[in-house]
Amino acid sequence: MATETIENLCNALEDEVIGFTRELIRIQSTTHNEETIVRFICEKMKSLGYDEVIIDDFGNVVGRIGNGDTKILFDCHCDTVEVNDPDEWQADPFGGEIIDGKVYGRGAVDMKGAIAAAVYAGYAIKKLSLCKDKTIYISCSILEEDVEGEALLYLCEKNEISPNFVVICEPSSLKLALGHRGRAMLTITTEGVSSHGSSPELGVNAIYKIKNIIGRIEELQSKLAADNTSGSVTLSRIESKAVSLNAVPDQCKLYLDRRLEVGETETSVAKEMDALVEGTKAIWEIYEITDKTWTGKSVSCRAFFLPWELKEDHLLTRASIKAVNDATGKKATLFKWNFSTNGFASASKMGIPTIGMGPGNPELAHCRDECCDISEIVGALKFYASIVNNL
Repeated sequence: MATETIENLCNALEDEVIGFTRELIRIQSTTHNEETIVRFICEKMKSLGYDEVIIDDFGNVVGRIGNGDTKILFDCHCDTVEVNDPDEWQADPFGGEIIDGKVYGRGAVDMKGAIAAAVYAGYAIKKLSLCKDKTIYISCSILEEDVEGEALLYLCEKNEISPNFVVICEPSSLKLALGHRGRAMLTITTEGVSSHGSSPELGVNAIYKIKNIIGRIEELQSKLAADNTSGSVTLSRIESKAVSLNAVPDQCKLYLDRRLEVGETETSVAKEMDALVEGTKAIWEIYEITDKTWTGKSVSCRAFFLPWELKEDHLLTRASIKAVNDATGKKATLFKWNFSTNGFASASKMGIPTIGMGPGNPELAHCRDECCDISEIVGALKFYASIVNNL
């Protein structure tokens, strides 16, 4: 298929794609409240002539185009973070307003512009017969902001979807993401003895018992920062438990956000954690996430999400580089996301070659005045159609 034909169709679809983006932004879809947007996307896929569209019992929606041997899955998540400061936005965070060539609103970057591009890419792929020997899945998964990867893993395993390639459509400013940093959530707990606040000498303050560990965490981050092959650690929360504000706390808990580079494992992180609590009676654990989807499905997983990386000489990378050139006329820029994505499920858990590419600046995700360039949404649409043409 000629590149010009793909480009002409995608350009002709611009108004529809941007209109769909604006409609998606107007639907508030915070994590656990994705039902309305999932059903809306489902109906849009049906109206665009997808061969099959399902909403699974987890709450994901996935559309299929074609029935060939080569299977390519494009994944977007449809949940967003909250808006806690709507009066401080320059545009209505749920208005989908267009200002200076950008669509504004919560989820514009993370990642409703990508959803619109991917959903319409399915339409373009079918209309241009790019899927004669391929099966294309467009998944809009849920719960990603809280538990990345779990919804995509469920979608593939329970619906018997076995892709040969996965494209994660998170924002990348149309650059190619060859991987992401992993994420581990860890806790360190100390126990004390409660007593009345007027007689602290009769108790053992659990907060005081953890102060040396806090210093060790700070030292660990300095060490990691000096080694560019390692990730990072952030002390993100401190909690204490006492029977009242007039009592000595009998428990103190630290929460650590440990970002992981390729090569770092549970074993290497365990050694670090053992060193942090050495000589104390503190206990460290990997945080256990428990949650529920909008359908009421229970979710439980250990918060240890490994990093992944695709090689530059891999078939998927080479096809993606050509697709970027076909879609944008520019040379592809390769990088790795510094945050964790649903690629944890496809690349790390299922071992599927995975690459990332999406519209919008990832630094605007979760931020006030979140916005996405219209040109990048259309560019992503062209890329998604082009990569199918190149694989």
